[in-house]
Amino acid sequence: MNRRPTLPGAAELFRLTAAPAPAPAPAEPADPPVQRRGSGRTKHTTKITVYVSDEELLALEQARLTLRASHSLGVDRGRVVREAIAIVLDDLETHGDESLLVRRLREQ
Repeated sequence: MNRRPTLPGAAELFRLTAAPAPAPAPAEPADPPVQRRGSGRTKHTTKITVYVSDEELLALEQARLTLRASHSLGVDRGRVVREAIAIVLDDLETHGDESLLVRRLREQ
């Protein structure tokens, strides 16, 4: 008696189990883009380093404390930054040349 289990081969593992889905019909005019959101409290797999001035760091910390004291939102600085990035990117996507980001970067 062979005590070794029989395992399926590649043909059994990778066989098609359903017919491919038909191509979608041509879409009607797209709905407005969904508003981008910061990723919140999740495990993040990518990291960037951003250097800020002492004044910018202090302002960020003050914003975080204001969110906690006045709005009962206990968030960390990273969450504030991710939400701010989402807001700016939405504005850029929606308004293009007239976005706040483009206008402010042109001022410099």
